[in-house]
Amino acid sequence: RCEDFSLEDWDEVLNVNLSAVFQGCQLAGRLMLAQGGGKIINLASMLSFFGGFTVPAYAASKGGVAQLTKALANEWAGRGINVNAIAPGYMDTDMNARLLADEKRRAEISARIPAGRWGTGADMKGLVVFLASKASDYVHGAIIPLDGGYLSR
Repeated sequence: RCEDFSLEDWDEVLNVNLSAVFQGCQLAGRLMLAQGGGKIINLASMLSFFGGFTVPAYAASKGGVAQLTKALANEWAGRGINVNAIAPGYMDTDMNARLLADEKRRAEISARIPAGRWGTGADMKGLVVFLASKASDYVHGAIIPLDGGYLSR
């Protein structure tokens, strides 16, 4: 519950999910500026688009990643650096093990996903390859959902 969320937990989540992303982008950006360009692909979340429930720090951090991605794209697009983000939806990962183990909750979530299933790491490949390739040279500041259609409902 939000009213019980500790400031220590808040700080930890923001440090890992947002501050570390900023630092990584900053370091990569310096190198890419020196070499004349490059591609940065951040990981946002479907919670970049809506607030979630009982996860205030996670939602805030992933919303921050989306806005950071746009801000860096605005600053670096004209200097040859593409900055975009993938916003995964419900993915079959260790992070979601508790949700996946709850058959009732898993079924409720799966019913809302038009693709009818949770995503996997393999589902990320095509979008990562596209964003890292020359085919995305005119894509800047995009936050691309990879959610089986979840956000379309």
